[in-house]
Amino acid sequence: MTGLLFAVILCGCAPPPPAPGGSGPAQRIVSLAPHLTEMVYAVGAGDRLVGAVEFSDYPAAARELPRVGDAFRVDYEILASLSPDLVLAWRTGNPPALIERLRSLGYRVEEFDPTTLDRLAGQLLRLGEFAGNPDEARRAADNLQRGLDALRVQYRSAPSLRVFYQVAREPLFTVSNRHVIGQMIQLCGGVNVFGDLAQLTPVVGIEAVLEAAPEVILIGSAPVGVAADQADWSQWRALPAARNGEIHAINADLVSRPGPRVLLGADQICQVLAAARANASSVR
Repeated sequence: MTGLLFAVILCGCAPPPPAPGGSGPAQRIVSLAPHLTEMVYAVGAGDRLVGAVEFSDYPAAARELPRVGDAFRVDYEILASLSPDLVLAWRTGNPPALIERLRSLGYRVEEFDPTTLDRLAGQLLRLGEFAGNPDEARRAADNLQRGLDALRVQYRSAPSLRVFYQVAREPLFTVSNRHVIGQMIQLCGGVNVFGDLAQLTPVVGIEAVLEAAPEVILIGSAPVGVAADQADWSQWRALPAARNGEIHAINADLVSRPGPRVLLGADQICQVLAAARANASSVR
């Protein structure tokens, strides 16, 4: 939820002198979003990561990095002690006031905002340039784009299924097609029942979900699963998804973090929808 909600919680302590800036390849990088942390490792610059925010837990080495705060606040004393020459920020996830303050203190801040699946490869290339690893970034970007293109081709003629994606239960958050999760559903041949809403992560009601009549419900979860939410939806027998047993947990880390692992997340969604189509065919 930290990547989907907005708040501004800035450290109240007086900031120490800023860390050095620069314009060449970064040698000491701090990441202000978990997906940016993953991207640094993907372009082969993990050895230059000196700090990250909470929930930066992939790959395993990221769990050992010093924590500089979370998506909404920074501990400036810890940040200064790390002497970063590059701070990676998430334009729509980190508060603008936080980014502006870091720059006013003299930090070199580069903003990333991979708003679409097809922009992710370009973001990896851009990060590779900042890190001085363009060749490894190119390999990572090509691998990601090839994988997404292959899924798009594989499922472009698949029968459509109406899909509802649950981000959180109370309040009931979902995603529009502006969100990369909505775009994954489309890539897999699904129709996001709330895809046309203007908000990135709109709040909807139970009645709206019932009226939309999704054939598949996907619930974003930690890898341990969300049995309680699945049971709640199963009670609504008016829903095609409930009647047909098509209520599935999706690893939220793989789909909600717009980084290199979205390929795994998209593949998970595609497999769920493919199985739902097979199940519907067998029932007929």
